[in-house]
Amino acid sequence: MKLATLRRAGATDHTFAALIEGDAAFELAGFTDVGAFLAATDESRMDALDAAVAIDTAVPLSSADYAPLVLNPAKIYCIGLNYRNHIAEVGKKEPEFPTVFTKFASSLTGANDDIEIPAEDHRIDWEGELAIVIGTKGRRIAESEAANHIAGYAVSNDVSMRGYQSRTAEWTQGKCWDAASPLGPWLVSADDFTPGAKITTRVNGEVVQEDSTSDLVFSPAALVAYLSVFNELRPGDVILTGTPAGVALGRRNESGRHPWLKPGDVLETEIESLGTSRNTFI
Repeated sequence: MKLATLRRAGATDHTFAALIEGDAAFELAGFTDVGAFLAATDESRMDALDAAVAIDTAVPLSSADYAPLVLNPAKIYCIGLNYRNHIAEVGKKEPEFPTVFTKFASSLTGANDDIEIPAEDHRIDWEGELAIVIGTKGRRIAESEAANHIAGYAVSNDVSMRGYQSRTAEWTQGKCWDAASPLGPWLVSADDFTPGAKITTRVNGEVVQEDSTSDLVFSPAALVAYLSVFNELRPGDVILTGTPAGVALGRRNESGRHPWLKPGDVLETEIESLGTSRNTFI
């Protein structure tokens, strides 16, 4: 199953959750976003799914305007240094425990939205990531039970303001900027996602990151179990699982400089079966 949150044509400040089937999206009446849909009762969700394909609400995906997949998640957890090749790239040791930082709901943006380069920081980096979306609440979840709490997976990019991030040892100030982290286009249920799917990041068509999601140090199940120790995870909560090697911070161009993102650059993040986000920097 695929779900999305779309902006309504002619009223983009109004959004609705949608079921994706083939090349069309069908409105899930009564739900403003995927997070609200996941938080509803089983009966309400089934009724909305049944009604969606019975009523002519189809929106061609070619004209769909994607909002962030979850508009107001209670929590957005992010994991640093979670791909072995990225750990090697930045010269760190493999961590014993997950490196955790956070974003806010305002940090998210749509899969095809423009992203502004702030006047305060030109050191803008890409970080393609697999996102977990929680579907069933739980606290102190056993790793063996974690799959029962995951609604599905999505494409994300932890676009990072490296200048601010490097000011201190704590990373949040470089990670939480408004409307800078695309999430979507779709939530794909766990049974339609194959662990180990290829993740690819491109800048202006050039592949800069390519890896398997099986290279994670801490698996999705391990992260759900770990994070649920100190907070109850709830439907719509988001976990960004980390980025593979190939970030601008680990690269040098022909001038010996890091190839930070600049106005006009197009960033594409793709994960097999989960779709692609495409964001232009302005």
